[in-house]
Amino acid sequence: MHEMSIAQSILAIIEEEMGKRPGTTLKKVTVGNGALAGIVSDALVFGWEAVTLGTHLEGSELVVNEIPIKVCCGGCKNEFVPEDKLYMACPECGLEIGHEVLQGKELQIESIEVE
Repeated sequence: MHEMSIAQSILAIIEEEMGKRPGTTLKKVTVGNGALAGIVSDALVFGWEAVTLGTHLEGSELVVNEIPIKVCCGGCKNEFVPEDKLYMACPECGLEIGHEVLQGKELQIESIEVE
């Protein structure tokens, strides 16, 4: 489960940021998970709970926002959100391959909520 190592990486980033703000308590971390990133959101949340257990960050919440795939057609340059991750026929021209992925591969920390 590579989500555990990703949770550890997020934890390291959060600990670094929390070090810049002594006396604050972490409440929530929000991450964006692209549909093509290969990350199982529930497993990432479980990993977060495991890596924060017994630390000063225990009890903080990890919220995962799902980021849909968005592509630009390789033929007509139409931007669209495909209904399927594997079959991405352009709704304008019907081209099925050669699209540029504009969104959906990312995994990013979107916000950190502290008190």
